[in-house]
Amino acid sequence: MNELQLLLLSAVSLGFIHTLLGPDHYLPFIVLSRARKWSQAKTLWITFISGVGHVLGSVVLGIAGIAMGISLNKLENIEANRGELVGWLLIAFGLGYTVYGVVKFIKKGGHTHLPSFLVPRKIKQLQHLPESEEEHRKKDTSNLTPWILFLIFVFGPCEVLIPLLIFPAAEYNAMGIALVSLVFGLATILTMLAVVFIGYKGTSLLRFKKGERYWHMIAGLIILFAGIGMQFMGW
Repeated sequence: MNELQLLLLSAVSLGFIHTLLGPDHYLPFIVLSRARKWSQAKTLWITFISGVGHVLGSVVLGIAGIAMGISLNKLENIEANRGELVGWLLIAFGLGYTVYGVVKFIKKGGHTHLPSFLVPRKIKQLQHLPESEEEHRKKDTSNLTPWILFLIFVFGPCEVLIPLLIFPAAEYNAMGIALVSLVFGLATILTMLAVVFIGYKGTSLLRFKKGERYWHMIAGLIILFAGIGMQFMGW
């Protein structure tokens, strides 16, 4: 086995491991698919597009750095800054979505568990009519949630890609860089899709009708926790 083959094997291993050990790579898709009642196909498509953006961001940065002769230390600093930015973006998104979930909870009847003085008059007057899954999906078609996820993942760095894969591959040729990037990207995206698929199937087995109104809050809190983990716990 030559050095390039070892490098490609490393790309597969690192793509799988760094994705699996980073809950921020899949938890947002799993919880939002349940909260927003996305179909399996829509959930996996959003995951796929976000994964492509996630990998391409670091690939483009790495290749541009090689072309312009930027040092590895500088590229690593850029990736570190991107990681910090994404951590804060996830925290902001999780916090905002949690607030959204609280509002949805109140509108769906959660106000019955709150003191009367905390409930706005307009919400007290709402008629809580049941909403079918089809109606929810029609209302959900123009929302910004998938685009927000995509943009967050585009900014998200693949920390192991530049120092461990692209720079060693540069010792070979452009084909070596392309192969390593492709293999790493496929390993990352396929791992994301596999974990999200398992999570989607798992959450779909949870059947508690009264708990449906909590899902937006749950989704927001989990995304918030993922952001905190990425920002302060080194996920």
